[in-house]
Amino acid sequence: MTTSGRLALGREWSPTDIDRTRFRIDEWGLREDRFNVDDIGITETLFAVSNGYIGFRGNFSEGRSSYEQGTYVSGLHETWEIRHAEEAFGFAKVGQSMINAPDARPIRVYVDDEPFIPDKAEIVDYHRRLDFRTGQLTRDLVWRTPAGKRVRITSSRLVSFTQRHLALLTLTVTMLEGDAPIAISCQIMNRQDGEDDFGVRQHALGKGIEPRKAKQFEHRVFLPRYRMQNDQRSVLGYRVAESGQTIAVAADHLIETRNAYRSSHTITDDLARNVFEVDAREGVPTTVTKLVTYHTSNGYPVQELVDRCVRSLSRAHEYGADGLRRQQRRWLDAFWERSDVRIPGQPVIQQAVRWNLFQLIQASARAEGWGVPAKGLTGSGYSGHYFWDTEVFVLPFLSYTNPDVARNALRFRVQMLPQARQRAEQLGVEGALFPWRTINGEESSAYYAAGTAQYHLDADITYAIAKYMGATSDYEFLAREAIDVVVETARMWASLGFWRGKNGERSFNIHGVTGPDEYTTVVNNNLFTNAMAQFNLRYAVSALEQISQLRPDDALRARERLGVTDDEIRRWELIADRMELPFDEHFGIHPQDEQFLNREIWDVENTPPEQRPLLLHFHPLVIYRFQVVKQADVVLALYLRSDLFSDAEKRADFEYYEPLTTGDSTLSAGVQSIVAAEVGYQELAYDHFMCSLFTDLDNLHRNTEDGAHIASAGGIWSTIVSGFGGLRDVGGVLRFDPRLPAGWQELSFPLAQAGTRVRFTVTRDTFFAEVEEGTQLTFWVRAQRFVVRAGEPVSVVLDGQGPIIEGEPDIDQLEGFRREDGTLLTTSIPVVTSEIPIVHGSVSA
Repeated sequence: MTTSGRLALGREWSPTDIDRTRFRIDEWGLREDRFNVDDIGITETLFAVSNGYIGFRGNFSEGRSSYEQGTYVSGLHETWEIRHAEEAFGFAKVGQSMINAPDARPIRVYVDDEPFIPDKAEIVDYHRRLDFRTGQLTRDLVWRTPAGKRVRITSSRLVSFTQRHLALLTLTVTMLEGDAPIAISCQIMNRQDGEDDFGVRQHALGKGIEPRKAKQFEHRVFLPRYRMQNDQRSVLGYRVAESGQTIAVAADHLIETRNAYRSSHTITDDLARNVFEVDAREGVPTTVTKLVTYHTSNGYPVQELVDRCVRSLSRAHEYGADGLRRQQRRWLDAFWERSDVRIPGQPVIQQAVRWNLFQLIQASARAEGWGVPAKGLTGSGYSGHYFWDTEVFVLPFLSYTNPDVARNALRFRVQMLPQARQRAEQLGVEGALFPWRTINGEESSAYYAAGTAQYHLDADITYAIAKYMGATSDYEFLAREAIDVVVETARMWASLGFWRGKNGERSFNIHGVTGPDEYTTVVNNNLFTNAMAQFNLRYAVSALEQISQLRPDDALRARERLGVTDDEIRRWELIADRMELPFDEHFGIHPQDEQFLNREIWDVENTPPEQRPLLLHFHPLVIYRFQVVKQADVVLALYLRSDLFSDAEKRADFEYYEPLTTGDSTLSAGVQSIVAAEVGYQELAYDHFMCSLFTDLDNLHRNTEDGAHIASAGGIWSTIVSGFGGLRDVGGVLRFDPRLPAGWQELSFPLAQAGTRVRFTVTRDTFFAEVEEGTQLTFWVRAQRFVVRAGEPVSVVLDGQGPIIEGEPDIDQLEGFRREDGTLLTTSIPVVTSEIPIVHGSVSA
């Protein structure tokens, strides 16, 4: 199977483009066997380590060489006034941006007073590896100093999954030839101004305006509030200037060596150093272990956080470095037991799949009280904001494999409900309207047309709650907390839309919204939005009924708390039944919105690669005039609301929208793959999957340096399980219709439902299920119902892998179509006669 150039943002691509002499195949790790700084921004992202609360980019601990020095703490942000060129009521007023926390990673090495600077040094041997089973980033290199001495430097970096606030860093220096004085300088550095202590500015700060990049601040962000130091420990504490958040960071330093050494320390408001000067003898190693802890708060004073840091370090000393590593290994062993997707005989794909699954848990595991940013904690792209990405693309994976983590992510939305209610009032609707992009619960999207207008976020959140409930039956959470979100989002839809007569029947219409496709904005009756709103309303009705039966006391309190009446519930049922779901009889497809088919067609296939993504090369008003789709919209509805469409409708819709979709969003390829597999375009499904799988590992969208695409990683899991595994979960009923790719002999994945975990395995001719934990689980394969019980595996004979359609839908097939009024559909590409580059907010010739 090959990957078409169109699928990879306009350029020919295949996995063989990756330099395998440098990045060798390793099914349980990402390894680099040759030093190179040409793509340093990308490797900083790929080798990042995080637990969802603390995140370290894969920068070199020695500093100097970097694209973006990145140390992040979940939810840590600065606020700022959004200045609109033209103000209007209800526009977002206060922006939020993730900020770089004081950096405790730097450990610098000097031999004969010569600093080791990776991009300047003569490195004669080099290996780096991110281990998916231990969660450790390790590096092993040999440096030939200017004096001709060889020095081995090994290091490791771990952010603990078991101890939320702890990180462990080690560095060992060994003279391989001769003796030498060495110095190891451990630092905590406040990098808020984008420079290090050498005055070296990050590469990321030299680029022009790009809507996905984080804001840079001119004022002092971290206001010093505390500092303390001794031979072993350094502590710094700050208050964030505008957001008012507080942070404390502390590090203890342990040295192990048979060499003689001396220690010293210095501290200022923005830099703490603990230095070890060692009389190093040939062959005698010196190891420095750095135990690091971060604590943040929205209200507690810095001194309180310093006290917490002290307790965290005391506990870390009890465990010791080896104890923390053992904890990490046990935690990850359990994670992989619950989550590992296995594809025997496909080592390239296996490695890439595991890297993506590892990114999902790194981004979410210990977020606890905060959301999952679009880039996780691997980069500052999108200013660290949370979008609908989490609910639609990340939560399915977490709900079926790591439900406790999924619950925490959903509770973050529950906690955001007061702000969502206020936002609904501003927008003139009832209930709650969740922000399009946010950190603290306030809307931070300055461009409402492609931001706030995406009301579908409300339904996406309720959809995620419903899927979580289907996987866990956690009715305590639903009845006591989540029901508030479900009810208030249903109210929003009921007040947003209106009734209109059509063909003698009344239907419920929703106008002035934007669907997932951000290349078509503020439209009437967007199919995806209406279909998801319908789901939201129906689920609100069923959820209230479920908790009334299963937790009547909680249900009564919820209805009293929310003021829900029987009349209101009946109104929701009627609206859902009469929801307008556009369908064009002439074309035989669901139009993306009421006016979509009236536009002319953008010739996606012949758009030059250098003009992609479109939003960076064409004014939005140019894009809005055309039938062109940034990411799956109707096609996403075909997947999420699979029960709403017939097989024939799915195929017709897919064949129409596939040639119009640019895939400029990393959220698109996985969804396109799922639906392509279902309707029969199996080779195309595989191509889309491969482009999604290598989005970051081969920087296919040319922005991996700004952070990993976490939602894309979630989409990869869905592509495998729902696309190739054929899973559809409707109302908590698991149904499978597999589509195993032609080149694969086997695929297996675990799913848990209501406490029973089953590993499902698909081969060319069988579908196999075996209970790994729990008692029993009911599922369907195509038209047959099965029950798998502990100790009693189930094997189902498969008659093929579904329909197969050769080739792929082509944009040429749309030319020659006539609308109902007789006008001809035509394809074209707008001509841009000049381009004025924008750099840091100024226009330059």
